[in-house]
Order: sequence, then C-alpha cells, then structure tokens
Amino acid sequence: MLSRLPARVVALRAKVFEKVNGDNAITFPNEQVGPDRFQELYSHPAANGRSRGAGLSDLFWYWLSPGPEVHQEHLEAGPRYDDVARATRTFLAGPSDALAEAATRCTAKVLDEVLTGRVTEVRLRDLMMPVWAEYFYELVFGEPCPRYARDLIVGHANDVVTSLKCTGLRHPARRARLTRYLTVRLADVRHPLPGTLSETEQVHYLQGTYFNTAVVQMSEAMAHLLLALAQHPEVAERIGDDRYFAHVLDETFRLYPLFGIAHRITTDDIVLDEHTTFPAGSVLCFSYPDYHATGYADPHVFDPGRWESTAARHEHHIPFGVAANRPCPAWRLSPLAMRASAREVLRRVSLHSTATHTRSLPSRGPCLLVRDGPVPRLRLAFLRVRDRWEDVWRSVVQLVLGTAMVLHAHHLRPAGRYFDTHDTQGCPVRH
Repeated sequence: MLSRLPARVVALRAKVFEKVNGDNAITFPNEQVGPDRFQELYSHPAANGRSRGAGLSDLFWYWLSPGPEVHQEHLEAGPRYDDVARATRTFLAGPSDALAEAATRCTAKVLDEVLTGRVTEVRLRDLMMPVWAEYFYELVFGEPCPRYARDLIVGHANDVVTSLKCTGLRHPARRARLTRYLTVRLADVRHPLPGTLSETEQVHYLQGTYFNTAVVQMSEAMAHLLLALAQHPEVAERIGDDRYFAHVLDETFRLYPLFGIAHRITTDDIVLDEHTTFPAGSVLCFSYPDYHATGYADPHVFDPGRWESTAARHEHHIPFGVAANRPCPAWRLSPLAMRASAREVLRRVSLHSTATHTRSLPSRGPCLLVRDGPVPRLRLAFLRVRDRWEDVWRSVVQLVLGTAMVLHAHHLRPAGRYFDTHDTQGCPVRH
C-alpha cells in the first residue's frame, strides 16, 4: 500500500497543476499533434508568447522571483529580449579549453572540502551546487568566488529549486540577501549588462540568469549524470572516451530532461492543416519527457549504446529546446563543463547509489563517494530502505506544499498584475 502511495500522490499533484492552466491549455504530444509534428508546432513563429495570457505564468513567476519579468525564458519577444539574449551569449562565450578548465578547478575545490574520509555520503545536487555557484561567479565577475558570495548563491538557488519541486516553501528574504549583494557588485561584472534594463532589472537579470537558472540547471544535470554513472558502473568506466561521453550525455538528457513542460502562448492563429487550428491566445504545453519517450526501443531504459547508430538531431531529442523557438543559451557550454566536472569526480572517487532515479529527482540524488577499498554494502542497503521511505513522506509534502503555492500564486497573480500595468516590453501603460 505505502509503496504505491508516491505514484498516486504524483498523479494527484498533476491534476492540481492542470487546473492552473485553465481550459485553453493543451499538452503535446497528443492525438491531435503527435511526436512527428511536435517540433513543427513548437517551431511555429506564432508559438512565441512567453508569459502574458497564461495562468501557468503566475506560478512560474512566483517560483522564480525576484525579477521574473526580466528572466530570459519569460521575456516577450522584442528589443528587450534581443538585448538580454545578446548579453547572455557574451557572458557564456569563451575558448572551450578555458571553460572546461574552470569546471575542473571548481569541482576540485569543492571535492577537497567534501571528501574527508574513505566513504562520503552526499546528495549529488547539493554536492554540485557550490561547484556551479563558483563557476558562474567566475564567468560573471572574472575572479575567484568568495565563500560568502558562494553561500548566498547556493542559498538562493537551493530555495528556488526546492520550491519548484514543492519539497519546501519559498523564502523571499533568503533570496533578497543575494539581491542586495549583487546590487553592490553591479559595476564589477566582466561584460556590459543589457542597456534596455534599469539597474534594478540588471541585478535581477544577473540573479535570475546566472545564479538561479544556470546554477540550478547545471546542478540538476550533473546530479542526473552522476547518479546514472553510479548505477551503471560499466558506463562510468568508459567516459574517458569523448565520443562515448557524448552518447552518455545524450542518453542522460533524453531520459531525464531538465525541462518538464515548456509553455508558449500563441500570438496569432496557428493553422497546421485543414483539421488543426490553434486560436491566438491558446496555451501550448510541450512535454519534454513524453516527447523524449517516443520513437525509441525500450525508452525507459538507460542505454547510451542506442546513440552509436544514430544522431540526436535525427531523433525525438531536444534537451536544449528547438533552435527556432529560443533554445537554451548554454547549449554549447553545458556539455564542455559537465564532461570536465564528471571526469574530475571520477578521478577522485567511485560512485555508488541504490536510490530511485526519476526525472524530477526530489531526493536530490543520494550517493556514496568511495575513495578506495570495498563498496560498503550495508550502507547501500540502508540507503535503499531510507530512500523508499523518504519517497512516501516526501510525496505527501509535495502535494500539500504544491497545492499551497498554487493557491498563493493564484492569489498574488504576479504575471497577470504585471501585464495589467505594463506592455510586453516592460513599459508602463495608461488605462
């Protein structure tokens, strides 16, 4: 009975979140637009609305505050988005060797702090979060990250991802501490900030882009990668091969995509064919996990070997989005940095875990890091039992807190109220 509870609670949570979208939201792929036309719809020029007009936007803005109105993923198309995207590309650019070396160095620094015995138990997301806090601080400020700043970044990023996964409530005061720090440091960044943003908005741009999204997504991605390696030691033995590592990364992103649902609001009617029309104002929800599960033999099995006879561009595989509709700006940097970081981890330790590996990974990836000697079987057995029990109580917590945050976001209406008083380019409007 208890073993079935998490799945039932997850299904109930899904029903709660469906209500946020309202009656005009449609999730793809479905019978109307299957996986073979998924990217065609996703790439349509009219599928380009970001936040205005969707109930789901209020929830995402609530989770991503402060400054969701200048978050690159949620900015409406136009001069402000173009300016912000240009700045982001500049910060994330650089020679491949330098980007990889920085990832190795930041990973080594954190491991030096964490590895204090022969066996160290960690939560992989928690292990990697300070790594990427250090990494993106260096990209933004061009200097080593002070411990005080790292703690602020990790506290903020952890608060965001914990609330996103509904395992804890958000804490605006905790996030505000990083905002104040970045306000003082605004003049110290390496590259020009978007000129179309006010100083306050520039602070929120830094906080949301690099010290929220970048830190959170890279920590999540590395937790999935390292947990997969921990549970497939035959795969871990081969990641020194660059070509094989690319297959491992493709398979990790396929099975555990970082995006669950990407929502877009149609800014004009979309006519796919004589039987398929989506009116302007429709909320289109693109499900990455569902799409990534189509077109493959044994789609729920982790199998890097499947990529030896095909290429990701030929398959249902869009880990960074689609090129025609605002893909992730870190599509080049992420594989370089992840490969360097993973190799530094495996150079130091072997990975072992019996935890359940799901896409959302609310457990944060329990894992044993073993420096040398035998694998501690009893600790792995304990980890398995504890993880199953945690799944039970955590699923109930997620249901309760998720419902509470949905209701709070619906009450606050952060996106709706913003667009009541501003146009899509952030300019005040008169009524």
